[in-house]
Amino acid sequence: MARSDAAARALLTQFGIDDAPIDPRLIAEKLGVLVVPQDMPDDVSGMLMRRGDEQVIGVNQKHHENRQRFTMAHELGHLKLHRGRPLILDTDTRVNFRDTVSSMATDREEMEANRFAAALLAPEAMVRRAARDAEFRTAKQLVHLMAGRFGMSEMAMNYRLINLGIIADPTPTP
Repeated sequence: MARSDAAARALLTQFGIDDAPIDPRLIAEKLGVLVVPQDMPDDVSGMLMRRGDEQVIGVNQKHHENRQRFTMAHELGHLKLHRGRPLILDTDTRVNFRDTVSSMATDREEMEANRFAAALLAPEAMVRRAARDAEFRTAKQLVHLMAGRFGMSEMAMNYRLINLGIIADPTPTP
């Protein structure tokens, strides 16, 4: 099991969460992390700021609710897995941004945070159980059903189902 998956599973276990949809805002609150909706440029989904014991997740409030949920989970991944990157400010604040570059997942930390977010919002056991119990005829229907069940975009659920080996190929998403 990848480090990202194990960290997500540990967090769900820590808070006794065993049913979807998972609420990443509630998890953040339980960890003492303030979540702040903000106006951000369209290509920035969110950011994590840490200074000492204070942690704040900023989320682009203009983005769709499902994208905001994934962004919160992604930033929680950075919190649990990564030390953060320095931002040049006149303070000792460390910031992780989630933007169009990070969402392409070409950087190891960004890939880990994306994997953590998927594992947090759509835990493997829950996804397998829901897929087994779902009534569908096509992979596209399954993706649509599962995206609604887990509060994720169809694109994110598509990748999750592929990564879990439940479907073989990407399905067209709106």
